Amino acid sequence: LEAAVELVERACSLCIDVQRSLLSDGRILEKNDQTPVTVADFGVQALVSIGVSLGKLFPSIPLVAEEDSGFLQSQNLVDLVVSAVSDKTSFHEESFSHADVLEAIDRGERTEFGTKPATYWILDPIDGTRGFVKGSKALYVVGLSLVVEGEIMLGVMGCPNWVVDTSHRSITGVQGYKNSSPGLGIIMVAHVGCGTWTKRLRHMLDSSFKPSSDWTRCFVDGCSLVRKANFCIPDSQAWESLPLSVFCDATTNDNDDIGDKEIRLLPFCCG
Repeated sequence: LEAAVELVERACSLCIDVQRSLLSDGRILEKNDQTPVTVADFGVQALVSIGVSLGKLFPSIPLVAEEDSGFLQSQNLVDLVVSAVSDKTSFHEESFSHADVLEAIDRGERTEFGTKPATYWILDPIDGTRGFVKGSKALYVVGLSLVVEGEIMLGVMGCPNWVVDTSHRSITGVQGYKNSSPGLGIIMVAHVGCGTWTKRLRHMLDSSFKPSSDWTRCFVDGCSLVRKANFCIPDSQAWESLPLSVFCDATTNDNDDIGDKEIRLLPFCCG
């Protein structure tokens, strides 16, 4: 679990760097299914794949991921991905060639392992690429999970743009952050039988802030009335298209005084 957390943190750092350059030069691609894809997608997949094969995540366990190197090569972006990955890798202090990175990306294809592996990693390099290309205010996550005998046993998600509010118990259900300060970025982990925990992304901390290794337990708030609930939906989906809209009006107003038939929408979903 510790090794998985470290990989996701590195991946989030890569995303942050690529996103900054993306916003400055408009480097956005379109796959055949019209899903936005960036250098970060391929960079994260290569980074995690290299970490799985050379790091501490049991090299014998296969990785299932999204991208393949064919599309990357067709767009002549290999140099950019290799550069992004090299900046975030420290496995055995090795340098990685174009071939190494392309092989690492293709290691996530289903043809790389048997039809029914008992144990495997699943990676979503960037869940919410539409949010990623919008900039710092939209959310996206890097997600890595371990599946054993068809059951998800653990999961790690990094969300670089999540706003951490330590002044009070927030709507995220996080019960306060010890030794922390307001800012961006969290990493969340969950393990069967152990609950869900979160802490600040160390790569997002100010240089003046001393990192803390404390993890904070997360809970979902109870709610007995639907109209009192907070709902999260993708910003690409209209409330009117959901079944609950037949019974409840919705508002994104921050005021506490809402009508009897209104519920509050929170713009916190990815993509």
